[in-house]
Amino acid sequence: MEAMRRKLLWAERENYQGWVCSECAWEFNPLGPVVGQSFEEMKSRYEKQRDAEFRSHVCAEHPRTTRNPR
Repeated sequence: MEAMRRKLLWAERENYQGWVCSECAWEFNPLGPVVGQSFEEMKSRYEKQRDAEFRSHVCAEHPRTTRNPR
């Protein structure tokens, strides 16, 4: 069976704006403020944290909810 091809996507919703998984309800929420000596260092640290959390999340632990359950 082929591995799931999930993608990191940008989402803008009523109560959330940020990075999400294409296959589940996972959302990236930084652990705290991004620090660094320069903007480039801050950006790099943010991206590394985001990418590491995205790679390590398990989609089954973040199921999507349905709006109209039966």
